[in-house]
Formats: sequence, structure tokens, C-alpha cells
Amino acid sequence: MFLPNRHPDHHRPLDPADAETLSVTAADAVERHLLHRDGHAPTPLLALPALAAELGVGAVHVKDEGYRLGLGSFKALGGSYAVIRLVLEEAGRRLGRPFEVADLATPDLRAIAAGMTFVCATDGNHGRSVAQGARLVGADAVVFVHAGVSDERVAAIARFGARIVRVAGTYDDSVAEAARVASETGWTVVSDTSWPGYERIPGLVMQGYTALVREALRQLPAPPSHVFVQAGVGGVAAAVAGHLALVLGDRRPTFAVVEPARAACLLETARAGHPVRIGHGQPTIMAMLECYEPSLVAWRVLSRVADAFMTVDEDEAVAAMRRLARPAGRDPAIVAGESGGVGLAGLVRAAADPGIRAALGLDGASRVFLINTEGATDPERYAALVGMTPGAVAAQGQGVEA
Repeated sequence: MFLPNRHPDHHRPLDPADAETLSVTAADAVERHLLHRDGHAPTPLLALPALAAELGVGAVHVKDEGYRLGLGSFKALGGSYAVIRLVLEEAGRRLGRPFEVADLATPDLRAIAAGMTFVCATDGNHGRSVAQGARLVGADAVVFVHAGVSDERVAAIARFGARIVRVAGTYDDSVAEAARVASETGWTVVSDTSWPGYERIPGLVMQGYTALVREALRQLPAPPSHVFVQAGVGGVAAAVAGHLALVLGDRRPTFAVVEPARAACLLETARAGHPVRIGHGQPTIMAMLECYEPSLVAWRVLSRVADAFMTVDEDEAVAAMRRLARPAGRDPAIVAGESGGVGLAGLVRAAADPGIRAALGLDGASRVFLINTEGATDPERYAALVGMTPGAVAAQGQGVEA
């Protein structure tokens, strides 16, 4: 399914609050924060010339977030950044002086963090990031997971010391339960989705994601003409689209949001012209994108700077994983989890459909930017879907930046 953005706000400037959240100044602050994080390094940007030729476009570049901060996902940039920012701000309020990320080890700050508890709901990756951030500052974390989160992903969160609470139902049910419990206990919700009256913290999470865009713009030989980014509630898609619009202005790329056909809350929101919650049907293999209600902040951004919304089917997502694992020609191999290659799945569908291709202006000169949003965060499931272990794929990859 493909839907051009016909919202009245399309092409309008970002809301001032969103423009501030996703600005160059804000992205600079995120990058300064990352300089103090152990294990931080820019993630690779990989060129796939054989794939570009196959799809009839000029270039395809993939930002591989499977290497991000040891968590295997772009989410490492969001939840942990928000937790640390909130601790620094709380310390500043209580002690009457500003604190920076370099102060994280100071006794005063850690004493304040020790009395704070951060709570979130997750499909897996966001929870790991929040738990990691809490452990870095010495705070507590409680992570709510729904019935569809695999035991492997739950164990990965628990390794950071978080308390896990299982919730029956969907991701959206776990979001509601986390918010309810936090309201009763006074804990701080660090969600990657937003709702009426709760926007600032999800904005900080999105702000964290701008770091990958800043890195990519430095790594790319030229700004992209087209971007395909996968979406669950829409946070990373909005952060990427919004920051690119602010930096590139009239030269911003054509931006397509790609969702699972079984969980296309943003496409249906675009069709309705306002945020909608869709019904829960058959689960999707694209587990990190299985969301049924969009983030209000993300939609406010995407209604202005996304150019199209599209869906891909289950087999297309798996085919993208396999195509990245077994590349043609001299393209590097890339380990992409079930949700990691969905942007590529969207590009493949668009390139093969003359109507979509024309609507997006894809041609032989197009420079396409994609994000592998996660590596094999559930290695057993990855091996079952791809027919190779993540280690075997990584061993055959070139691992060279473009």
C-alpha cells in the first residue's frame, strides 16, 4: 500500500517546539554527550553499488546501527540519552547549579540518581537503552514488556539490572500500564511515544536519534535525494525527516515512511488526517515496529516533512534481511534484524512499482539513504529467518565505511 502525504500541513515549517528539539544546536548537544560514553564511535555507512544497479538508482547507502553503543540498535541513542539528561536536570534543580555529562561520576549527582526510578514500555530495544542509561547513572529501571517480546530480548534488558514486568496484550497495552504504574509510584516515564500532555521526554528520546543523521551527513559523498525509514510509533522517522528538513531546507530529500502492513498506524493516520489507533490483528515478524497508535510528536513532524507512507508485507521484510546477509557483487554483508531492513524492503517495493517509482521521482540518478535500525537483537530468530548465524554474516561482510 502506498499513500502520498496530502495533509494540509505538508511542506509547512516544523512546529517551533519540534524545530528546537531536532535542531542543529540540539544535535550538537547529543554529540557532546556521546563523547563521554564508553564505547561510542560513529556507526558505519556502507555503499551498496550492486544493489543500486539492480534497483535502477544511482546509489544506495545504509547506516548500520547494529554497531551502536553495544546495544545493537539505534535505540541506544534515545532512551539512555533521555535518562541521563533527566538526571542532570534533577540534580541541577536540587543543588542549584548546572551539571554536565562529565559530572556523572560525582557523588552528589549519583546520590540523586540513586533515588530515581525510570520506567518504560518496550518491544525490546528501547527498554535496553533506558536500562543502560539508568545503570550508567546509578538509578533504577523498571521495564514493561508485552506478550510478544521474546525471552531473548527480555534477558538482554535484564542484564542491565532492570526489573521486568510482563503485560498481557500489545505494545500499546504495555505503554498504558507503564504510565499507570508510574503515576501511582511517582516514577519517571521515559517513553519513545507521546500522548496528550506528555511530549517533552519523548522529544528528548527523538533528539538523541539526531546523532545518527549528523554522522550520516558527514559520511555521505553527497546529501541523499531519497530516504526510506521504517516506523513503529514514528520516532526515528520523525527525527531523521525533521533534522534533514532543518539542515537541508529546500534541498531536503523525498522522504518515505515504511511500516508493516499488519501494523500501519502512521499510514492510517495519514489517511484519516489525524492520529488514529488501529485494531490489533495478526502479529508481524517486524517485532520492533508492531505499534498500533502513533506518537503525537512524531506525527506532528511527519505530517509536515514526510512525503509518502507505505507498507511492506512479511515476506518482503524477510527478503530484505536475506538480501543484506547475502549481497550481490562486492556489496558488503549487513546483519539486519527483523525490523532493521524494512526501509530497504520499502525501497525494493517502490523501485519495482512504476506508479510508486514515478510518484517518488526515483530514477537512475537517485541517491538513496537507508538505516539498518537493528542488528540481530534476537540471534536465534535471526538465524531461523536468514538461514545463517549473525556471526557468519558479519564474517563475510567487508565492514568498510563508504
